[in-house]
Amino acid sequence: MNKHLSSIAVSVAVSLVMLLGYHFMFRPSGKANVGTKDSMPVNFTSAYSMNGDLPENFTGAAARATPAVVHIKSTQTYQVSDPWQDFWGWGFGNRNLGTQKSESSGSGVILNKDGYIVTNNHVIQNAEYLEVTLSDNRTFPAKFIGTDPSTDLGVIKIEAEHLTAIEFANSDEAKVGQWVLAVGNPFNLASTVTAGIVSAIGRNLEIIKDKTAIESFIQTDAAVNPGNSGGALVDMQGRLVGVNTAISSPTGAYAGYAFAIPANIVEKIVGDLIEYGSVQRVYMGFAKYTVLNNVEADKNDLKIQEGILLQTLNANGSGAQGGLKSGDVITKIDGVEVKTEAKMNEILARHRPGDNLKFTINRDGDVKTLDILLKNQQGTTAVVKRNAKLQALGIELGPVSANVAKQYGLEGVQITHLYPGKVRQMGVQEGFIIQKADDKVFKSAEELTKYLESADGSIRFEGFYPNQIYFDMMARRYKYQLYNYTIEL
Repeated sequence: MNKHLSSIAVSVAVSLVMLLGYHFMFRPSGKANVGTKDSMPVNFTSAYSMNGDLPENFTGAAARATPAVVHIKSTQTYQVSDPWQDFWGWGFGNRNLGTQKSESSGSGVILNKDGYIVTNNHVIQNAEYLEVTLSDNRTFPAKFIGTDPSTDLGVIKIEAEHLTAIEFANSDEAKVGQWVLAVGNPFNLASTVTAGIVSAIGRNLEIIKDKTAIESFIQTDAAVNPGNSGGALVDMQGRLVGVNTAISSPTGAYAGYAFAIPANIVEKIVGDLIEYGSVQRVYMGFAKYTVLNNVEADKNDLKIQEGILLQTLNANGSGAQGGLKSGDVITKIDGVEVKTEAKMNEILARHRPGDNLKFTINRDGDVKTLDILLKNQQGTTAVVKRNAKLQALGIELGPVSANVAKQYGLEGVQITHLYPGKVRQMGVQEGFIIQKADDKVFKSAEELTKYLESADGSIRFEGFYPNQIYFDMMARRYKYQLYNYTIEL
């Protein structure tokens, strides 16, 4: 009995010691820090101590931007290829397997109350029918206005009342770390808003497959998914910072980064498409240049380590005619520092022939400023309008692709871009190679365009599709099926 009492007494004593220790060591002090007067204070921090950097909420920006963002449904027709030809490189009997329809969707942003809407080229480029659904669920057919493959932008138009247009921000003022919202229709989920920050600017991803591609993307971590293409990236005032275009992902779904075309480029490109039907481009004639860093500076024996080193200039370009020389280093354009190719191309893309730009250069160690008149590739400042006849037909023409010309030795004029119009209505597909028009042979796009301008009534195209070229084992030569299309002008 005494033994058990002793054990209980020891347990009670130990418990009292622990309670007293806890009281003196961990009791609340009523102070904001813990430590002695000689030690560094260690402050407790609150998750809400953001000093105003985190918006109280995003409702204001979302409410202003959402009514200006639309859902776009695109219907396309595509040629069904011969599976035997695709697999073996040859087909049986030149079979025409016909066409098939498909649907895709994306987003767009209302530019003004006249019904003009900006979206991505890849959302509408192959459409034969476009349908737009507004945030209030009203639905309208859309008219194709034009696209610019080099920036992946396009413009369509609807006839509707009570439209809410987006307000443009100055995308030059976009800063890494600022809050932005992505507004669009991912996975056909209407009017979806996600938040993030600008995580980088001036990104060149080489994803636009066009020989005159212009990429200077704003990178964001706001979630963007398929269907968001053509939607809005907006600031905390609900103003357009950029048009969402691409995501970086191994799976095709959002994986952390998305990319938007800066609003300043968007404003210029869509303005050209609406007013002229084609983009007014400047031609600098920079045939070869190098983006400087310390390694390139040492290699070229330069003291300056940032800028664009010009190496070869075409004599008929705006640069050479404006006084730029091989060996010059461009450091600023119109007062804006130019440290990357993307930034230089972005600034140039925002100007038209006839504009003047101030180029700050370093020439042999001396800083100079040149005021250069910008010109187009024809060496003039004249407005280049899209050919009215080609616009009605809905086509752009160019030479046969180098691959087809070299591999098969075939000539003709190729439909390089196909838009909603009379040619598409006849079932013609993009890439069709025109060998004859009204039984006349044309070897250049210029010749065929000139003929179309004077043609009246109807025109008959004869040609073939390059993806249907096959090797005839019996004849031991390449063959293709000829197609004939008669199109009313």
